[in-house]
Amino acid sequence: MQKHPVKVHPSKALLPREEQLAWKMAAVATDKVAVEKDVQAMIINRIIDNASVAIAAINRRPVVSARGMALGHPRKGGGTVFGVKAATTVSPEWAAWANGTAVRELDMHDTFLAADYSHPGDNIPPVLAVAQTMGKGGRDLIRGLATAYELHIDLVRAICLHEHKVDHIAHLCPAAAAGIGTLLGLKQEVIFQSIQQALHTSVSFRQSRKGEISSWKAYAPAHAGKLAVEAVDRCMRGEGAPSPIYEGEDSVIAWVLSGRTQADSKGRKTVYDPTYYEVPLPAPGEAKRAILDSYTKEHSAEYQSQALIDLAFRMREQIKDFEAIEKIVIHTSHHTHYVIGTGANDPQKMDPKASRETLDHSIMYIFAVALQDGRWHHVDSYAPRRAGRADTVRLWHKIETTEDPEWTRKYHSRDPEELAFGGRVEIFLRDGTKIVDELGVANAHPNGARPFARDQYVNKFRTLTEGIISTREANRFLADVQDLARIPAGELHVLNVALPAGTLLDSKPGIF
Repeated sequence: MQKHPVKVHPSKALLPREEQLAWKMAAVATDKVAVEKDVQAMIINRIIDNASVAIAAINRRPVVSARGMALGHPRKGGGTVFGVKAATTVSPEWAAWANGTAVRELDMHDTFLAADYSHPGDNIPPVLAVAQTMGKGGRDLIRGLATAYELHIDLVRAICLHEHKVDHIAHLCPAAAAGIGTLLGLKQEVIFQSIQQALHTSVSFRQSRKGEISSWKAYAPAHAGKLAVEAVDRCMRGEGAPSPIYEGEDSVIAWVLSGRTQADSKGRKTVYDPTYYEVPLPAPGEAKRAILDSYTKEHSAEYQSQALIDLAFRMREQIKDFEAIEKIVIHTSHHTHYVIGTGANDPQKMDPKASRETLDHSIMYIFAVALQDGRWHHVDSYAPRRAGRADTVRLWHKIETTEDPEWTRKYHSRDPEELAFGGRVEIFLRDGTKIVDELGVANAHPNGARPFARDQYVNKFRTLTEGIISTREANRFLADVQDLARIPAGELHVLNVALPAGTLLDSKPGIF
């Protein structure tokens, strides 16, 4: 990997495109290096993973609404829509919208955490939708997804968005645009402009994951995928983009990210002085392997809760009477404390009537339910009746989080053997005794007790789709996706998963 320093430059400097991050990203996208076999295998795993969680969420209101909007934009030979028979196709940007929402709704697909955080599987719906529309085959799709994952994860390694209250889709959209560029074999110039347009149109703010969290949490990455498709379409037609989008005098970095912080503290004239970021990118001819550094979820909840759910399952074995608990303190990372813990200062995180989207961002609620139940279910664990149970509310309100510098250090470690997203939990009992345990990574993590491999992805698919699709459809999809590289051009519709006739819910009417 090569690290690329990123600074802000005045307009009069006329920064050559060869020195711009977006141009270097486009060079990665156009590098025809082979996709290695273990990367291909993981891409298949993540397509299975996305289909699992999408079908499990298929009749939830946000997914139904997004599907209804997409079906209002039919296109012969377009992209397929999860749940709908493959013969019904829509314009690719709307397929990306509907499928991206379905994938994201349960908060249960893959994740990568570093300087920022991400769900790189959100790249799959837009790249796949364009691949279907443009008649591409399995090998093309593999190449496109390898690029999208690589660039998304590389941006997340280096550029922190959340400290500036910018939503993480600002890394997703440029990556998806680049992945589409690789898929279609576009020239570096076109991909360069597409990346810049994608970033320019996708900067939004973290209120979508703060306070009363709404369905937009699922829509946000789907919207980024839709914007990526549209950006590439415009640039293929010869349109340009704001440039340089990362380094310019009035760029995203200069006025929204660390350049803004620099200007606020030391004056706008100093904004050109620091190197703000060093973004790692594969060198020419270097394989794109970043997907292997990401990890999926076993439980339907924010990733930082995964290890703590597993820890709750383990600690509950030592508790005979939950009413005997006086207090629970979760010592964890800065991010966990301030985003899903009591450090967020969100009263909604302690509210039994809060939305599902809010509850899956409350580690206090999640830990209480996991401790009591010894299981986690993507529907039952969030049911209003479950959230409102009196004994759960009592326990939930006894839980607090605190930042531990050591867990923050582990969260940001560059050593994969040390990287950790869990915490240490102290359970104080009324008799004065204390139960203490800790867990760094979830059981399903590559370094965990039971790392996910192909069998686990397949089992997740069968478990989450049972009773929703037919066994025949499940077997058909699993056979096709596991033979991805051999799917011929024009046949990628086989990666869709359809429900039996009459089982899809219809959305309320809208404009489309």
